[in-house]
Amino acid sequence: MTDEHRRPGLMNRVSDRFARMLNPPRKAPAPKVAPPHPMLNSSVVDCALYVDGVRDRSGLPFPEAYAMAARNPRAFVWLGLHEPTPEEFGWVAEVFGLHELAVEDATARVNRPKMDRYGDHTRIVVRTARYVEHAELNEWSEVVETGHILVFLGARFVVTVRHGAPGALAEVRADLERRRAFLALGPWSVAHAIMDRLVDTYMDVADAVDDDVNKLEEAVFARQRSEHIAHIYQLKREIVEFRRAVVPLQRPMQRLLEDRAELPAGLRRYFKSVSDHLNRVVEQINSYDELLNTVLQARLAQLSVDQNNDMRKIAAYAAMAAAQTAIAGIYGMNFVHMPELQWRYGYFGVLVVMALSIFVIYRLFRRSGWL
Repeated sequence: MTDEHRRPGLMNRVSDRFARMLNPPRKAPAPKVAPPHPMLNSSVVDCALYVDGVRDRSGLPFPEAYAMAARNPRAFVWLGLHEPTPEEFGWVAEVFGLHELAVEDATARVNRPKMDRYGDHTRIVVRTARYVEHAELNEWSEVVETGHILVFLGARFVVTVRHGAPGALAEVRADLERRRAFLALGPWSVAHAIMDRLVDTYMDVADAVDDDVNKLEEAVFARQRSEHIAHIYQLKREIVEFRRAVVPLQRPMQRLLEDRAELPAGLRRYFKSVSDHLNRVVEQINSYDELLNTVLQARLAQLSVDQNNDMRKIAAYAAMAAAQTAIAGIYGMNFVHMPELQWRYGYFGVLVVMALSIFVIYRLFRRSGWL
């Protein structure tokens, strides 16, 4: 190839290089990264949009999911939270339009079961309970662990806020998603499922506590008795905590059944069944408390009897010692004219009299039941 043919190609490459130097290629813009979600990896346990009882698998954030549910009369959103901070729940309340009074207890550690109506939404507070397994009951045993759940119900949403370890709602959600026709009844179907599961848990805890009460009763009335006062008080304290979780729920349940405008007609019989089970648990708790009071009184009576027996034994032995002290005291007065002072066998005779007095006194107390 001649120089004439090479020169144009060389000139083209040089001109391209100078062009790149003068006008460098622009870098591709960095992809825009969405700001982190305020609730991401924080307190949201699960969030789902349900349409006709079927879960929407799009995985939308709850603001978008709630906006879609608001446009569809057959849809609602269920948002589950676990121990949110005040800032986190404040944003949730803003999205769902919750009343400020309804939000006050959402981040509290302790709440009493109750139900309140705030305009177009309802707040229900229920206590959770879990039986704590233990090898044996003692004065430090934890028998019942409690927490609480707040349920905010609107026409198109359910917001659940759980505090404490007991009362996880993953199984409740899974069971409801398998009952599509029931879930299609709306947010109140979620409220029923939660309360039904909690009351069933109350029944399980009551049955487990029943075993502890029976074992403690058997130990108190056993032949080889030991000190059980502290154990009885510990179990009574745990039952009191259990009572505080269960008994106050009766009034909100009764109020809910009486308010025909609040509860959908199709769900009324389901809530009536939950109320009946709750009343049964309350009766069990009351019976446990009465039985423990009886056991405590019986144990105190046993202690009183045991102390009386010990006092009688001490008195009997004291009487034996007093007889010997009296005999020794008489012969220790050192008077000149005393009988048996000059007797050859006086010392041995006094010992025999002392031994006989001990035997006679012992037999008398033994016959009377003091020894």
